[in-house]
Amino acid sequence: MDFKAIYAAVEQDFAAVDTFITHHLDSGVPLIREVGDYIVQSGGKRLRPLVAILCARAGGYRGDRHVDVAAIIEFLHTATLLHDDVVDESNLRRGRPTVNAVWGNAASVLVGDFLISRALQLMVALRHPRLLDIFSLSTNTISEGEVLQLINVRDPNTTEQNYMRVIHHKTAKMFESAAETGAVLAADDNTDFTEAFATYGRHLGIAFQLIDDVLDYQGDASELGKNVGDDLAEGKPTLPLIYTIANGSDSQAALIKDAIRSGGLDHLEEIVETVRASGGLQYTVDKAAEHTRLALDAIAEVPASPYKESLTTLAQESLNRTF
Repeated sequence: MDFKAIYAAVEQDFAAVDTFITHHLDSGVPLIREVGDYIVQSGGKRLRPLVAILCARAGGYRGDRHVDVAAIIEFLHTATLLHDDVVDESNLRRGRPTVNAVWGNAASVLVGDFLISRALQLMVALRHPRLLDIFSLSTNTISEGEVLQLINVRDPNTTEQNYMRVIHHKTAKMFESAAETGAVLAADDNTDFTEAFATYGRHLGIAFQLIDDVLDYQGDASELGKNVGDDLAEGKPTLPLIYTIANGSDSQAALIKDAIRSGGLDHLEEIVETVRASGGLQYTVDKAAEHTRLALDAIAEVPASPYKESLTTLAQESLNRTF
């Protein structure tokens, strides 16, 4: 996924966000500084802050508070990753050992808590009630999504409707909030694209997660930065599996149900072939394409600009990515 052209439109803004994040990750507690440096150095595409910046600029914003907003989004997102890795017992993210693998579960959870509290400090400092409403709702929704996902683990009877609810809460809401907060900064009495950008972010996030689901069965660990089959190993019923259970043969459905109940990767190759043969992977890609179209339709009336062009490219590239 080539982001160079997308980032080029907001290169200076993005550099300012990096500086802001580094500064506000600092702490008088050595372990927080150490883990913070590790997180920053681990890279990552930082898509959510990118979306916030692009939506602010595409809406006509010319100030600098979008830098704060983008950093808050990244702090909240990173905190969820730290907590996720503990819950999922993950040992690899972005091609590097996870924080919990290096420092242990306690450090990962507590530094995640620090990031949430630091984000709260930054939210309050903005003194912008509408932004605070969006951030607080987003944080609560994402927490609900984590619990919903936990309920579904090792449950082969999870429906597509329930799974899509998890995606909305756990993944799409952060993209939606990134787009919405950026747009709020740009809104004025004459022009307000907040709803359009929020809709764009929501559907972008859904499409992004669905492609992640596909890559869990046909990606490459060296490119993905995580282990292929991680979702299956954790007993997570993602959309390719749910589709196969509902539409495959009795033997295919039984294989997938057993894999979800037991977790692990004992029959990974057979499961990958089964999900592909049943049409589960293609169905998931088609769903992602549908949400990409909805994302682009949402911003159709936004005036043309390099920032809107980057948002369009981002949605298209997110659909076509291989990692």
